[in-house]
Amino acid sequence: MRNRVDLSTGLPAPARLVAGLDVSYRQDSAGVAAAVVLIDVSAPPSPAPAIVESAVVFGEVTFPYVPGLLGFREVPFLLAALDRLTTAPDVLMCDGYGIAHPRRFGLACHLGVVTGLPSFGVAKTAFTTRFDPPGPGRGQWSPLVDGDETLGRAVRTQAGVKPVFVSAGHRITLDQATELTLATSPRYRIPEPTRQADQLSRRAL
Repeated sequence: MRNRVDLSTGLPAPARLVAGLDVSYRQDSAGVAAAVVLIDVSAPPSPAPAIVESAVVFGEVTFPYVPGLLGFREVPFLLAALDRLTTAPDVLMCDGYGIAHPRRFGLACHLGVVTGLPSFGVAKTAFTTRFDPPGPGRGQWSPLVDGDETLGRAVRTQAGVKPVFVSAGHRITLDQATELTLATSPRYRIPEPTRQADQLSRRAL
């Protein structure tokens, strides 16, 4: 599937509907809740995000935990959650990685390839890449590198807070992924689509 990742095609127009996806795990069993929250990023800024719709599905994990193969655990549940939306998203934002991944095929790549939708990852921690701390101001960034390859960016979404780690997944440029990350992070470190999906999946469990 990695050979099907398209990093040469960017978004043809500014995205309006961004779907944030996340999965929460029940601690005492194999149960999971997968959530998708669709946010209209073209709406005027306000204290609350413009949520268009959301969906949650429940299930039990059968694929074992293998570092670097998270997609095989989570993608089936996330696809089921996406299927429950009545409005198609313009782009998928994943709580995880795109190509900033040892196999250059993180969760965002996996979802992008199987859905055909533009996708990118916004992770809370760096996986195997190296980076210099970006400047302290909102919007400042530094490259995520592995050897001679630049795989993403460490992006400061709020002044003085830890950066998030942005990488393209499928059919989107790194510049576009960075711009959407900042556009959807008006108040918090974590962008609203994945922050809301995380909260929804936790509440559902």
